[in-house]
Amino acid sequence: MTGDGQSIYQQRRQRIEQAVTLERPDRVPVVLQYAGFAALARGAPMAEFVSSPARATELMLAAYDLIGGGDGVNYGSFWPYSLCRSFAARVRVPGQDLPPNEMWQVDEQEVMEPQDYRRILEEGWPAFFERLLRDRLGFRPPPAPPPGFDLKALWAGRGAPVLCGGQVTTPLELLCGARSLGQFARDLHRRPEEVAAAMEEIAPHLAAGACGRARALGLPGVWLGGWRSAPAMLSRPMWERFVWPFFRRLALEIAGQGLWVILHLDADWTRELERFRELPRRQCIMALDGATDIWRAKEVLGGHMCLMGDVPPHLLCLGTPDQVYDYSRRLVQGLGPEGFILHSGCDIPANAPLGNVRAMVAAAEA
Repeated sequence: MTGDGQSIYQQRRQRIEQAVTLERPDRVPVVLQYAGFAALARGAPMAEFVSSPARATELMLAAYDLIGGGDGVNYGSFWPYSLCRSFAARVRVPGQDLPPNEMWQVDEQEVMEPQDYRRILEEGWPAFFERLLRDRLGFRPPPAPPPGFDLKALWAGRGAPVLCGGQVTTPLELLCGARSLGQFARDLHRRPEEVAAAMEEIAPHLAAGACGRARALGLPGVWLGGWRSAPAMLSRPMWERFVWPFFRRLALEIAGQGLWVILHLDADWTRELERFRELPRRQCIMALDGATDIWRAKEVLGGHMCLMGDVPPHLLCLGTPDQVYDYSRRLVQGLGPEGFILHSGCDIPANAPLGNVRAMVAAAEA
């Protein structure tokens, strides 16, 4: 990296760190999160993009060059089969199960039976889950990276820090994916004690691997995700029993390793925003997708944790550059400058026009 490149990298990293630690940066940072967008933006078949994490990274870097800005990226590579570990579900992959230019798909089916709750306790979660991945989910480990492949250094060469070095989801997300939504909803009513016991066995085995990966890569954060565990999906008594104790435990474990907790919250979490004040101050990033009221989140959590979001996917995909810019500027001016990172609501859609993504970046840099 040249001296100028190093200076840009350090400036951007400091800007992001100041947002996370609730200091006042020189301006609101903008962080990009995308995967399939890189393939379409560069005109590459989706099957090529998912052929290896190294090729995905190459295309993501090339897309970053096209965008022409951004203070960092949430994650810097992609491997579709990693979703098997996050969702406990099969994944259909372009070029394998789908035409070469289709998006990958999480193919939720009932791959876990009611008696498997008992098996989890008998075998232990690590042994049970590895067998589930191998025998029922079709998981494929990524190919070995090429010599000299260094994710952090590759992105640093573009002046872009990477935030996320590992991923973890909660016991509810894993059991819901493996049982399927309908069956798992029945389990919560018909066999709640079995579900709770399985969750207690699962929880201690989730965060250590993700934290270890983040430290090995030299990256500052771990992604802690929730979607079926959103309060909009569950009554408060259900949420208090089956979600929050485990979510809180995982967040505290990640923070205890000195890492940022990147709370990737899909769907609507507005009802329980107050509970997030129980998490460590100035060490969490709450990433919202447009369903949670981000303005209410600022009222409740401003001064406690950084917010990140929430330019909606439909706006990035179907809006005009002016509409994207105006929405993004409202976020920047109303939620910043302290404790806010401009970001898409979840991933930038694969088919988002390049001009719209550039408009989001421009709104932060104005």
